[in-house]
Amino acid sequence: MVKVGLLVRLEAKPGKEQAVADFLRAGLPVVQDEPATITWYGIQLGPSTFGIFDTFPDDAGRKAHLGGQVAAALMANAAELFATAPVIEMVDILAAKGA
Repeated sequence: MVKVGLLVRLEAKPGKEQAVADFLRAGLPVVQDEPATITWYGIQLGPSTFGIFDTFPDDAGRKAHLGGQVAAALMANAAELFATAPVIEMVDILAAKGA
């Protein structure tokens, strides 16, 4: 059962929208190897607004993900890809179906 998650908002620099979309697509194989990452979504909210939403069974799983490869790549590429720093919000899951 999922209990916690992360909501990450990303604003692409002008002209970097496709690079951000490609970055998110490339993250999927990496998180598939994380046993505590129950769900992981790379999303597009608007023309230049993107995000990541993922869920975990507990805070230990969330912390492991934040210390993982996708989080490191996100921060390493932030200056090149994003107009503003990624906004990372820790959320509690109140209800879920299928997770």
